[in-house]
Amino acid sequence: MIRIDALWLAVQPIDMRAGADRLLARVVQVFGAAQAHHGYLFANAHSTRIKLLVHDGFGVWCAARRLNKGAFEWPRGGAIDAAPVTLSKDQFDALVLGLPWQRLEQLRRITRI
Repeated sequence: MIRIDALWLAVQPIDMRAGADRLLARVVQVFGAAQAHHGYLFANAHSTRIKLLVHDGFGVWCAARRLNKGAFEWPRGGAIDAAPVTLSKDQFDALVLGLPWQRLEQLRRITRI
């Protein structure tokens, strides 16, 4: 398994035809550098597909996932230079399953019956 110490979510959509080199260029543009053992998540405009780019210290790995129904929960940034979002492992796990990762803390408690 590839070690991932931090996960970052790029807010602006990207064309899913982008390969590892183009995604790496976007990481450098948005995040300043691709840090070893960091993962960078990108989505298309409809949030139905995501790509994860991971720098393992030697090279980069690229993985893709898509939903056949619905969309991934994805924040929308108004500006091109919108700040990237960091994710916890639990949030990442929820996001790739298509669950509302932004509300994990709220979902951990039942407050109404």
